[in-house]
Amino acid sequence: MSPRIVAVFGATGTQGSSVVQTLLADGTFVPRAITRNCSSEKALKLKTLGAEVAQADLWDIDSLKQALSGVEAVYGITDYYDPKNFAQGHNSEMLLGKNLVDAAKAMDVKYFIWSSLPHCTRVSNGKYPTVYHFDNKASIDDYLRDSGVPHSILHTGWFSENLWNYNILASVPDSDCLELNVPRYDSQSPQYFTWVERDLGQCALALLKHYEDPESEVLSRTFYAVSAKLNYTQFASILQQALGKPVSFVSSLTTGMQYAFQSEFGLYPHTAIPDPRLIDLGVKFHTMEEFSQEIKGRFV
Repeated sequence: MSPRIVAVFGATGTQGSSVVQTLLADGTFVPRAITRNCSSEKALKLKTLGAEVAQADLWDIDSLKQALSGVEAVYGITDYYDPKNFAQGHNSEMLLGKNLVDAAKAMDVKYFIWSSLPHCTRVSNGKYPTVYHFDNKASIDDYLRDSGVPHSILHTGWFSENLWNYNILASVPDSDCLELNVPRYDSQSPQYFTWVERDLGQCALALLKHYEDPESEVLSRTFYAVSAKLNYTQFASILQQALGKPVSFVSSLTTGMQYAFQSEFGLYPHTAIPDPRLIDLGVKFHTMEEFSQEIKGRFV
């Protein structure tokens, strides 16, 4: 029997590595980690763990087609802040997403999971027109729907790993206290948290295992890979209890239109969190209490 190969884009990043690791642990599918540099330390580590590693560049559709040879499914993501992409302008991410969809269609990929976000301009009725890395991904939702490629769209929340990846939780000088610093966010506005390492890969795997089952109603649907919904004041309290030191939430009026949008409109205000449909498919979401206990070694 031929291996069921899933091409995972962004495989050396936070999202993609979660998907690759989950697929490897489960064993139903063989992850093919797609990267521009197969010789990077992260790519070589994935290969050592048992993943296939293939070179492709989202700017080069021929390389995408080659990387998708023999692939059953794709986990697709683009990176707005990648220096190569960023240098090409605010909307370059849309072209990359379209290239990936086109390549998947050309190679007769059976299923495509697209990692996406809300369209801030539309949701805010034009108030927040410059959150490009949200709007670009949402625009690919439409392109994917129109392409005819069997798919699901998987919306993510605010990554819990941002605490250390972007120094969101930091020590206060000359004290034993920590500050949870998120710009332009009201203390009582809810945030939608995704513990990427533990929960995102689970969501992708559940969709992959059920997309061929009509009763599961996976195809052409949008799902929400969100672990928990709570405000940052509540999150600070949870962190404080786990870490055993004072944690306060602080918000400043600096940059961060994406945060202003999320604070005012919410990422997914009309959605049950965690997504009950994913729970029905077997996903076991984690709480922020579990997350805080798991990561406390980083901050104590």
